[in-house]
Amino acid sequence: MEFNRLVARIVVAMALVVPLKGWAENNTPRSYETHPDALALIDEMVAEHAFDREVLLNTFAEARYQDRIIQLMNKPAEGKPWKDYRPIFVTNKRAEGGKAFMTEHRDTLLRAQQKFGVPAEIIVAIIGVETRYGKHAGKIRVLDALSTLAFDYPRRSVFFRKELKAFLQLTRDEQVDPASLTGSYAGAMGYGQFMPSSFLNYAIDFDDDGLRDIWHNPIDAIGSVANYFARHGWKSNEPVTSKARFSGDGKAVTWVKGRKNLKPDYQLSELIKLGLQPRAELNLDQLATPMRFTGVKGKEYWVGLHNFYVITRYNHSALYAMSVYQLSQKIAN
Repeated sequence: MEFNRLVARIVVAMALVVPLKGWAENNTPRSYETHPDALALIDEMVAEHAFDREVLLNTFAEARYQDRIIQLMNKPAEGKPWKDYRPIFVTNKRAEGGKAFMTEHRDTLLRAQQKFGVPAEIIVAIIGVETRYGKHAGKIRVLDALSTLAFDYPRRSVFFRKELKAFLQLTRDEQVDPASLTGSYAGAMGYGQFMPSSFLNYAIDFDDDGLRDIWHNPIDAIGSVANYFARHGWKSNEPVTSKARFSGDGKAVTWVKGRKNLKPDYQLSELIKLGLQPRAELNLDQLATPMRFTGVKGKEYWVGLHNFYVITRYNHSALYAMSVYQLSQKIAN
């Protein structure tokens, strides 16, 4: 009798385990058409934006959970020290690619620079850091990335839920199949890796063909990046950053740490009194951000100015902004 009960328990256990084992071995990711959070989002899109419920149900039936996306989100490049982060983006090869891109799209870049006041080399450097000038814009379906992060990544689900809603809006507005667009593991798209909300707010039709195509049209991509910077307050013909020497008490200064303390809130004259002396001649009345990086040869000190902060609005990272700036200088030189 006990033997029969044991066999019965094993059979039940196997019945529970086998489907999970098969799911893993067959690598058949689950879809989201019955996920309660997806259904709640559908309700919102129907009520707030007049979406067709059946269309959304069909869309989420195509969306797939991707565990690889979760793994990548937990290992961002911004977690590296500057000595390891810089060689990823500031290279001779990427600079040469930038010069070629600038030559190919010279007229468009000059037009964007004149209209928005953003230097051509900054626009090119953004596209170079993000996608190697459109060559590596990402192969993950944006629908999968945003659904996975909105519904199965609690740490940042609020942010990605908003981005998923924006993505559904833009695909409807631009008459694009949501399942057809690819991008990064975080859902960024096109030459400049715009998040969906950034697309809705800053993407422009820069060649007047009636479309905002940041995926295949470098003209629209260039105009959209320039517009993004202009709308975030880029100041034409103003400096970005300066290397500095430091001789004060490091504990007396609130340095940039990761994604924090990016906004300039020290008067430059105050930083000089604290021992942080810029190498460039700068207006001492302007606000600045003190930055300390771990470089190949030890500590590097910099002051970030207003335009440096504007670059961090594209990606909230001082390492990212410094890479864009230094790559832009290599391209310009």
